[in-house]
Amino acid sequence: MTQQPKLALITGGSRGLGRNAALALANKGSDVIVTYHSQQEQAETLVQEVRALGRKAAAIQLDAGLTASFDGFKDELLQVLRDTWQREQIDFLINNAGFGLYASIADTTEAQFDELMNVHVKGVFFLTQKLMPLLADQGAIINVSSGLTRFTIAGSAAYAAMKGAVEVLTKYMAKELGARGIRVNTIAPGAIATDFGGGRLRGSQEMQAFISGQTALGRTGEADDIGGVIASLCSSEMGWVNAQRVEASGGMFL
Repeated sequence: MTQQPKLALITGGSRGLGRNAALALANKGSDVIVTYHSQQEQAETLVQEVRALGRKAAAIQLDAGLTASFDGFKDELLQVLRDTWQREQIDFLINNAGFGLYASIADTTEAQFDELMNVHVKGVFFLTQKLMPLLADQGAIINVSSGLTRFTIAGSAAYAAMKGAVEVLTKYMAKELGARGIRVNTIAPGAIATDFGGGRLRGSQEMQAFISGQTALGRTGEADDIGGVIASLCSSEMGWVNAQRVEASGGMFL
């Protein structure tokens, strides 16, 4: 009997780290479903790239900060699972959707804080809760955090605080889902030159030079440095790694 391919759901998968993780998982033999907020064209392009690798793929719209939409998203996900995969469960959930905010504590508005909270903490908590029945036993959850929970860069207080909450939440998820054999880990990327935060790092040679000088491996990170780590954390080879924060930063600020 042929073993069914593993199936991953990646939030915020139309570009950046989510896109790279989707391709890395596909290259390791997993099928993927990605969510997108507004970049439907990019998400559909990714779906075609994954299919070109011989894997099945789909894209579904999701506002990761709008918990009221999660029931509808779950229903749509179930329909896609039944239609495309003839199944009703996923194996891996990668909570990747998010956005950056660069503002001092003095300048951060309550509206900005609430938006960060809704996507990075409340959204992760309640989307995971909603999808627990659809997550197969012996599966895995990867929550995306940030190197900023270990080292500090002025202007990142609110964003980093949200990611700190995600890291604590990861441990509690691992504790409560352990009886089902579901592993839950955090990946904490360092500075990555993607569209994230409006492409702030990618567009600044001065910032790239600073980060490179503070990183043991001597350069800024790329999306290709992260997707493979996420895929590896989902693999059976990492089956005894649980409730851990895995930093992938090239050795920033050692």
